[in-house]
Amino acid sequence: MDHVKQEWHPAPEPIKTNDTAAVAVGTALWALALVVLLIFRPAPEHTWWIWTCVTGVAFGFFGMWFVRRPRN
Repeated sequence: MDHVKQEWHPAPEPIKTNDTAAVAVGTALWALALVVLLIFRPAPEHTWWIWTCVTGVAFGFFGMWFVRRPRN
């Protein structure tokens, strides 16, 4: 097989994003879903939905800590 010449381009600059805001919005949506489920209780076979929302909120707070931690 002949050598294939491939033109390489420099890597683009990283896009500036507000990661904390993105994680906060997701966490807020999980918290809203949790409040709705606590007000309108699901059927007993669907109580796992509540724990899914609790887990989403917990991971959201972890995510906010993770994206805000100092980078070394």
